Amino acid sequence: MSDKNPYSSSDPTMNVPVTTGAAGAIMSPYLNFNPAYLGPNAADSQFIFPEGAARTRGRLELSFSQIGGSVFLGAAVGGVNGFYRGVQDVQARQLVGANRRTQMLNFITKGGASTAQTLGVVALMYSVFGVVFSWGRGVDDELNTVAAGTSTGVLYKSSGGLKPCLRGGAFGLGLSLIYVLFTSDKIKSVWRGR
Repeated sequence: MSDKNPYSSSDPTMNVPVTTGAAGAIMSPYLNFNPAYLGPNAADSQFIFPEGAARTRGRLELSFSQIGGSVFLGAAVGGVNGFYRGVQDVQARQLVGANRRTQMLNFITKGGASTAQTLGVVALMYSVFGVVFSWGRGVDDELNTVAAGTSTGVLYKSSGGLKPCLRGGAFGLGLSLIYVLFTSDKIKSVWRGR
């Protein structure tokens, strides 16, 4: 057997262009075709969808970005809060040098991690409830959003007893209602119709 590779960079059959042609048409670098051939609005869209498929992401696909975004937002907010609390602490204790730096880093990382974890857990619970309600009812609408928000508040505060559980549910209900009021096309069309 020979150890020689049968393919080389000088082989003319291996030289397949993936760039645009002389006319400068937008072409896919992966499939080497012009998406304008697919139809009237296909050149404007970035993705090819199967016939009959929805052009929006479903609740399950959205949950991943919601959870990740919540973790990053929690880390940023917690880090800023930790910085503020760290400045107060090192000034009160009159720390200098390496001790001051270490104490500041401790406050920032602990605050960021704690808030990121909390918001990530809340987003995970909300997403799970939303997907379960959407699959259970067979429709993805505003009622699922409100029910998921309320259920998240109830579950998050469930270890504290009945009163905190009800307060958490009311808070989740309020937040989800505000979100639905500002984002729902159905509600906006009702208000415009009046």
